[in-house]
Amino acid sequence: MTELTDARRARSFDLAAAQYDHARPGYPPALFDLVEELAGRPLAGARVADVGAGTGIATRLLRERGAQVTAVEPGAGMAAQLRRATPGVPVVRGLGDALPLASSSLDLVTYAQSFHWTDPDRSLPEALRVLRPGGALAVWWNIADNGVPWIAAQAKRMWTDLGGGVYGTPGRAGELPADPLRTEHRLHWTRRVPLETHLANIGSHSLFLAGDPDRGRAFLDRERGLLLREFPDGTVEEVYAVELIVTRRPPRNA
Repeated sequence: MTELTDARRARSFDLAAAQYDHARPGYPPALFDLVEELAGRPLAGARVADVGAGTGIATRLLRERGAQVTAVEPGAGMAAQLRRATPGVPVVRGLGDALPLASSSLDLVTYAQSFHWTDPDRSLPEALRVLRPGGALAVWWNIADNGVPWIAAQAKRMWTDLGGGVYGTPGRAGELPADPLRTEHRLHWTRRVPLETHLANIGSHSLFLAGDPDRGRAFLDRERGLLLREFPDGTVEEVYAVELIVTRRPPRNA
């Protein structure tokens, strides 16, 4: 498989926005409880920008908690799906490296599964710029638990057959520089989904979307048979750890 650039990978999601929205996992309620605790305020009534919002998976969950959310998304296809799936939420086309938002205007900036597409040397100062004094930046990723044997075996097959993986690796905290106002947590959770939803989930990653389509389809066809041996009832239990990083903008009097 040819090497894929980050730009090509990022653009690939526009090709499968509906699949992404349907199949990708959400986030457990405990994550948002923890975000509130670490941000020092409830989400209800908070002014939030969800950056790299994709199709709005996290945007919708933030809104359900009462947040006043603006979604920031660069991709045309992803933004269009977000508007269809989440009517009434403002959607702004833009990048985390140059946020099209006013300074000191937000209580919370979130990146759900998207901060790694930015340049932290640019996106972190931008997040702090648009936050009010005392506001918080919350960054998180779903990381599949490679301690689960079938997940580890599937990840190994991806690397062997496709030359890459989709699950990410623990330790994404390195994406953000060390800071005395930064905290890190990890939450474990599971979801049970039909086999076809699981296959659509892994097929919605850039490894498949921007890679060789024939090799990708062949891999998913083989996985279907292998996973039916592991889950004969056709329901897959996906096991995740959400890695959360929260950093604060210092209060004005700090």
